[in-house]
Amino acid sequence: MPTPLMMDSIDAAVDHVLDSIPGAIVLGIPLGVGKPNPFVNALYRRIKGNPARRLKIITALSLEIPAGKSDLERAFLGPLVERVFGDYPDLEYVKALRGEGLPPNIEVCEVFMKTGDYLGNEVAQQNYTSTNYTHIARDMELQGMNVMAQAVAAREDTNGLQLSLSSNPDVVMEVMEKFRANKHKIIAIAVINKQMPFMPNTAQVEPGFFDMVVTDPAGTHTVFAPPNNKVSTADYAIGLHASSFVADGGTLQIGIGSLGDAIGQALIVRDRHSDEYQRILETLCPDGLAGREIGRFEKGLYGCSEMFVNGFLKLIEAGIIRREVFNDTVLQQLLNKGAIADETVTPQTLRALLDAGRVRSPLAQEDLDFLQRFGVLRAEVTLDNDKLILGDKRCSNNLLQDDAFDCVCKTMLGSRLLGGISMTGGFFLGPRDFYERLRSMPAQELAKIDMTRIDFINQLYGQEDLKRAQRRNARFMNTTMVVTLLGAAASDALESGQVVSGVGGQYNFVAMAHALPDARLIMMLRATHDNKAGLKSSIVWNYGHVTIPRHLRDIIITEYGVADLRGQPDAEVIKRLINVADSRFQDELVKQAKAHGKLEASYQVPERYRNNLPGVLAEKLHPWAEAGLLPDFPFGTDFTDDELHIVRALKKLKHASNHPAELISLAFKSFWGGKEMPKAYQERLGLADAHSFKDSVVRQLLAGNL
Repeated sequence: MPTPLMMDSIDAAVDHVLDSIPGAIVLGIPLGVGKPNPFVNALYRRIKGNPARRLKIITALSLEIPAGKSDLERAFLGPLVERVFGDYPDLEYVKALRGEGLPPNIEVCEVFMKTGDYLGNEVAQQNYTSTNYTHIARDMELQGMNVMAQAVAAREDTNGLQLSLSSNPDVVMEVMEKFRANKHKIIAIAVINKQMPFMPNTAQVEPGFFDMVVTDPAGTHTVFAPPNNKVSTADYAIGLHASSFVADGGTLQIGIGSLGDAIGQALIVRDRHSDEYQRILETLCPDGLAGREIGRFEKGLYGCSEMFVNGFLKLIEAGIIRREVFNDTVLQQLLNKGAIADETVTPQTLRALLDAGRVRSPLAQEDLDFLQRFGVLRAEVTLDNDKLILGDKRCSNNLLQDDAFDCVCKTMLGSRLLGGISMTGGFFLGPRDFYERLRSMPAQELAKIDMTRIDFINQLYGQEDLKRAQRRNARFMNTTMVVTLLGAAASDALESGQVVSGVGGQYNFVAMAHALPDARLIMMLRATHDNKAGLKSSIVWNYGHVTIPRHLRDIIITEYGVADLRGQPDAEVIKRLINVADSRFQDELVKQAKAHGKLEASYQVPERYRNNLPGVLAEKLHPWAEAGLLPDFPFGTDFTDDELHIVRALKKLKHASNHPAELISLAFKSFWGGKEMPKAYQERLGLADAHSFKDSVVRQLLAGNL
């Protein structure tokens, strides 16, 4: 590889870019935490100050430290932000996009937005690019990207400086291949951030992968670490249902947030507390447990997900994510069939590979290399003409001869297959302890995690036979906002066209779920959503925007149950979805379906589905929450106990402010009770010296709900 330009100054790196590209700069930066914020901010400021230059930024999921929308929220968040986010530097283009606006010579195009943050932001909405995750590299090329910049991890070893793409090998590898193959000029820049975990395997690259490596200490800062959210009762119910479709020995994909944590905790409960797990499910499933998976994970799971989240790490630590896959189609197929029993190397391991024709006899050097790469033969074995040699042992390389085969098996076999991967991810994002665990994880454990290209993870094209062999019994778990009664899902945008987040990899996983014969798509949503417009059903007759069309419907899960839609006619699809809808909306849904001729006039919702209500659900799960199996924060929290008390009160007040009747009830309770807010809480919220009538009222409302 060529030697990159080494820069010890971010400003000097910006100078080099500006000098090398006389025209407009089209900058590509990764999704999430892989952005080199100090470099991006320096380039942004330079071009902002020079109207003659232009900058276009192409990216996704631009993260920002929470600031709060009111004085109350800002006062509360201050100490938390300082403790959790440390010296993380916010992206200046994000601040401008949400505040005074971008300069006229700077443009930002996102392919995936932080959920809900840019609703009503005309500039962000107009510059959003709708695309599949697997098409991002292609679309960056189409938009004329000429600079790619990425935060990387680094370490020194006997071979000198080594770099790791860390959280984001997802797109950059394909980008570099495409651009260099098409001879498009691009400057690829690595900015070392010593806080980024050094990930091995595919993510590890030589410095020459980049054109420029920036070693400026200013590139090192705290990695953005969103705290774990509370797992609600509804989330746990959804997670419990979803977990009962995960097959032992299978493959798992999940996402970030409280639903991902709920699934992770449900899988841990299933593995460690099987009897209790079954009893919980029995309370949630009016149709019984037929078709559900409730046993322990004797074989373990393989994690394969575009997003490597904290829930996956907890499943690794719990010994559930442990099924290893190997980067060889024949070897993987032999493991799947049981021709090779497991990762322990035995004579049968070698015999199976010979019988399958994966290695030839007599062994050639490439055969020996293969056997050593996967640990079937010891690394010290050498080939000299027709002899395999290990120390003073010499065996014929013609393994079709019984004596030669026996000689090799007695003296030269390895002990365990090498190179197994139990977790494959494209990018990661998690709380502070997630990153710290990756930084401190023993090398042999970290080696089983492969951060790799998104075009490998999110589709079957390319190495299809290998992917099919690895991804057996796959369960692709995705979230959505709205599902129509005919089974279509709206996950990324509203009826108005306003983008909430983005398509990301959802369509990719939906397509794979239907392409793999033993896979299932599990689409999850909460049965209702509540906002200023009031309580609404998330299951509707129709919706003016669709992310996943109805012909790709499969399993839909709400907190009230499971609707298995695969292969079902429309009337049955409608009935099954109404069965898992909130009971306050079921009659109207039935009425609409009948009005459109999709449901027989005599149909009535069975009585056993008529109690789909939050209070009933909470009553069912309360004993298990009290027993500690379904805790609010199954994987810990960055909030202190006092902060959690304040958060709950703030959320109650915020919710009540959108619902007048609830606000009146809350006010009556607060003022009638005469409670006082603890002095420390008053000071934390800036209400200790509440002189205005508004501050006094707010203080009393909060005091009544602590």
